[in-house]
Amino acid sequence: MNTKELVCLAARLADDKKAENIKVIDLGGLSSLCDYVLIMTATSKPHLEAVEEEISKKLKEIGIYKTNRDGADSLQWRVSDYGAFLVHIMTQDARDFYALDKIFSFGTELDFTKPVKKAPAKKTVAKKPAAKKTTKKTPAKKAAKKPAAKKKGSQTKTVKKSTKTTKKK
Repeated sequence: MNTKELVCLAARLADDKKAENIKVIDLGGLSSLCDYVLIMTATSKPHLEAVEEEISKKLKEIGIYKTNRDGADSLQWRVSDYGAFLVHIMTQDARDFYALDKIFSFGTELDFTKPVKKAPAKKTVAKKPAAKKTTKKTPAKKAAKKPAAKKKGSQTKTVKKSTKTTKKK
């Protein structure tokens, strides 16, 4: 699963637990913090805890763990950091006060209810097996005969002619 699929899965899990006003925001690489932000509203502290627990439990089942968590004792706001995306679960009062929707308004809101479109698979054309080459069998060529190498100290000697150079005056 890619990050977009994971954050949409987390949003659907929150929706199953009756979280309200769920938004998945694609930051499009414009933030060094994360790629996606998931913001939702819980109606009470027990509801907030139930939504957080459901998302955490289901993502753990597929091997996705939180890298950090904040607001464990808070009655109004919990943040779970999954590396490439953040999950903000807030009461309506906290959501109005902190206005994360406005802070992340530069991003693109995604519809998490639709299945995430995967990139089309590349079509691979099966190649035909190469035709076997038939070659006519020919007798092996004989190596050309080379002259025999001379032995060291043979009786043939080369004589050098000395040349004198004279200068003209």
